[in-house]
Amino acid sequence: MGLFRRAFDDAFQLARALRRKEPDAEPTMKDALRAALSQDGYKVLLMSRIREAARRRHIPGVNHALRLATTVLYGIEIGNDIELGEGIDFTHTLGTVIGGTSKVGSRVKFLGNNTIGTAKDNGCPIIEDDVVIGCGARVLGPIRIGARSFIGANAVVLDDVPPDSVVSGIPARAHKRRDRDGEAEQDRKG
Repeated sequence: MGLFRRAFDDAFQLARALRRKEPDAEPTMKDALRAALSQDGYKVLLMSRIREAARRRHIPGVNHALRLATTVLYGIEIGNDIELGEGIDFTHTLGTVIGGTSKVGSRVKFLGNNTIGTAKDNGCPIIEDDVVIGCGARVLGPIRIGARSFIGANAVVLDDVPPDSVVSGIPARAHKRRDRDGEAEQDRKG
């Protein structure tokens, strides 16, 4: 998908997420433009998309310059080889670091001051779609965070997390949750 198409889609997904009065209504072009111009998280995502396109086209210097600009302007550091899905939401950018070769799925929400990356230089996390990462949470090492999971504030996640989980604590532990049929499942380590 082209850079402009991805940026356009990201703006509409952000506008959709910001619609509180009419959550079921489709966002208008005005909503998308307002979201794109007013949200720092969108600007960070757009710079990341440009960096990604420059890397693919082997354009020297652009990746490094935009990485530096993103860090200085928005207080977020996104590594050189990160894969970001569609509709990523950086609610608060300050203090967030996504390092190494981490892979982030679509519609993942970062609530701020997060660290995603290696633990003892042995690999980076894969974060699946529709995950919410709470303020101050750390996700470290070669682990997988299952789709639709919620990582609580200040959690330190060092082990795989199954889909649809809620995890919290240091080290993070998955808590009882409801499966798709409404049945409670057992506590399990996350």
